[in-house]
Amino acid sequence: MNLRTIPIRKVGNRANLFMGGDRELVMFAGLLAFALIFSAQELRATVVGLGIWFFCLWVFRLMAKSDPQMRHVYLRHRKYAAYYPARSTPFRLNMKDYK
Repeated sequence: MNLRTIPIRKVGNRANLFMGGDRELVMFAGLLAFALIFSAQELRATVVGLGIWFFCLWVFRLMAKSDPQMRHVYLRHRKYAAYYPARSTPFRLNMKDYK
């Protein structure tokens, strides 16, 4: 008796990218550039806003090219503690902590 094999299609496993970069980061950078351009309504603000937009898009595309899930990896990395003291088990009572 052979095991039944089910192919895993790429469409269900693909990262959620927009314009080549992480969807949320690209849209948020676009929102910030849009807000800068239309709140200031000056030529300098337009140039700076477009510069910020294209720079962020370039950086987010580089990030997605190296690892499409890099934003999630970075956020999980930030949650880790800087130092984990050596303990044999989480249930051990350390007397120096309770004095």
